[in-house]
Amino acid sequence: MKIANNQGNTGRKANLIIRKPKATDGATVNALIADCKPLDENSMYCNLLQCSHFGDTCAIAELDGEAVGFVSGYIVPSTPEQLFIWQVAVSPKARGLRLAKRLILDILDRPSCYNVSQLNTTITSTNAPSQGVFRSVARELGADVKRKVQFERETHFDGAAASEILWQIGPFEREDVERVAA
Repeated sequence: MKIANNQGNTGRKANLIIRKPKATDGATVNALIADCKPLDENSMYCNLLQCSHFGDTCAIAELDGEAVGFVSGYIVPSTPEQLFIWQVAVSPKARGLRLAKRLILDILDRPSCYNVSQLNTTITSTNAPSQGVFRSVARELGADVKRKVQFERETHFDGAAASEILWQIGPFEREDVERVAA
């Protein structure tokens, strides 16, 4: 658990805690994601599984006791050196704290990610805020970014959603993660 005093975007002192989620956080995470439009909402059951089965590769942030951020991820089964970040949710109440980046680095700093040397995610071409977060993470890690279409609009989404571009950040060294997450 990491605790910090921060000046929030309101200028007041705030207590920020970043920690692993647990099963009892599932409903809270579900509500947070619902409040972070235009994020795709998952079922509450999916969020419960993320918080319990995948808690080692997810992170939740609380600001003055209120959940204001969540990052879900998992180690790719066929390539255990890759952490895939599935979703990043930051409440408007916590904007300006670099929270998305802090949550991702917190996950990378955990023992469960000791062998991770590449961070992957998918981002649509119009999602500038997510692109900015992952560019910043790549800079912090001193890692290159490669991009290619992962899921194509017509082929994979039957035209109902924008193509998802795979961002591959890495390789990076474990000591690089410890340096920036501390």
